[in-house]
Amino acid sequence: MDAHLQPFAPEFLAGKHVIVAGGTSGIGLAIAQGFAALGASVTACGSSSARLEAAKASAPDITFAQLDVKDRAAVAAFMAAQETIDILINAQGIARPEAEWEAETFDEVVDVNMTSAFGLTMAALPKLKASKGSVILVASMLSYLADVEVPAYTASKTGIMGLARALAHRFGPDGIRVNAVAPGYHRTDMTKALWSNPPSEKAIADRAALKRWGEAEDLVGPIVFLCSDAAAFVTGVTLPVDGGFHTGTF
Repeated sequence: MDAHLQPFAPEFLAGKHVIVAGGTSGIGLAIAQGFAALGASVTACGSSSARLEAAKASAPDITFAQLDVKDRAAVAAFMAAQETIDILINAQGIARPEAEWEAETFDEVVDVNMTSAFGLTMAALPKLKASKGSVILVASMLSYLADVEVPAYTASKTGIMGLARALAHRFGPDGIRVNAVAPGYHRTDMTKALWSNPPSEKAIADRAALKRWGEAEDLVGPIVFLCSDAAAFVTGVTLPVDGGFHTGTF
């Protein structure tokens, strides 16, 4: 078992069905693999057929499905086809540096990063009510900071924090808990231009309290905790998982 999961007992999530949107690469795939390693039945979704096929080859214990999270009819049909949903992870996200200052691109990024999280959660609601399930939204360190290259990403990830609070209070009476995590700089394809460049890699690591970059797997344990009975009285919160980056200074 991966070291990140050692605090949890094997088969900790046996019998649970987990859906991970944006689960075919990067952080989402790491989350899907982590939940599967703990015994959960995992369905991971993504819109890219190439990433879907690559993910299938690397994670045979996960069920993969192609899904455009912007297509509300497709999302509704997908959720209706699920027998049960115990945990929904909204890990879908895109960034378009500089291009986000154009209105069309801004709208697209907000649609994928925030609006679709609302849409998937609402579509899954009947199944989540039945299981008294848990929802995780993926925010960002840019929920607290600003990056002028990605205004839509910054705005959408800030909005995720408010959406988590609103969903938590709306559906708490139904026994559904909704929380968010806010990743920092993790080594993924999205951040490769930064971590593959020694000066930027060092500057980012130096700002973090732990003096290193995060790995995608660093998010799995916190998310499993938030979805578990150990966090039964935790809802509406956003947990930073950034090694202390957003509280530091350059």
